[in-house]
Amino acid sequence: MASNFKPMYWSKYCQTELKKELVLANFCDYKFEGEIKQGERLKIVGAVKPTIQKYVKGKDLVPEDLGDNSQYLDITEADAFSFNVEDIDRAQSMEGYLETEFDEAKTALAEEADKFVGKLAKKANPDMISSSTTQANMKAAPLETIDNAHVALFNNDVSNKTELAADLAPAHIVAIKSKLANLFTENVEYIKRGAVGKYSNTFLRMSNNLYDDGTDIYEMVRTKKAIAFTNSFDKLETKRHPFRFCDIVSGLHVYGAKVVRPKELYVIKLKKAS
Repeated sequence: MASNFKPMYWSKYCQTELKKELVLANFCDYKFEGEIKQGERLKIVGAVKPTIQKYVKGKDLVPEDLGDNSQYLDITEADAFSFNVEDIDRAQSMEGYLETEFDEAKTALAEEADKFVGKLAKKANPDMISSSTTQANMKAAPLETIDNAHVALFNNDVSNKTELAADLAPAHIVAIKSKLANLFTENVEYIKRGAVGKYSNTFLRMSNNLYDDGTDIYEMVRTKKAIAFTNSFDKLETKRHPFRFCDIVSGLHVYGAKVVRPKELYVIKLKKAS
């Protein structure tokens, strides 16, 4: 049995490395992050904008009841991995061995989490979803759809100083790059944000995990507060294989996500090439 297995140490490692791997799920509101379990429900208390009144000297202000626009974020997803290790104690003593194994696992987990966030594009406000753009039109004017997204978001009171992320299909990224190579950079700060370039206040990011309904790919342009996301390694443990001379390492990743500010999410429907 793996008597010296360090679940807390490896859980922290997996959690930290997983966040680096996420793209769609990384540009989300993480303020609800914490120790979570599958099936939990987190209450998100939203701020309500007060009505601005004209102040007249000698007259009372009228206090208003702002009400409660709380929402709930459910922890609905649970993804797991399990693999054999010949000797977990010896593996931990071999520099880089378990890191390599866990890196493969967290890459696969990140793919699943990003796909889940990508599916939330279906839940965008209908008036914040564009009509389908053909591949030909996109190639001719690759930034037009992003400009349209900016207009829609700015009309919804998103400040033009707010950082946005445009999660785009590979074909769209290539079209932009071929038209405007100067938007793309090897800047380390862009790479840290999962971006390959920047247009105005918008990080341009490529993803293969956008929602695909069979006809269109749903690209997303959004603020970081549009989608709330929280995740945790609920379990990471080892046990002896009952029929082999090795240990089994298993991990459970639980998470949930929700569109909490629908006015801050714009969806570009890109028609798939026939």
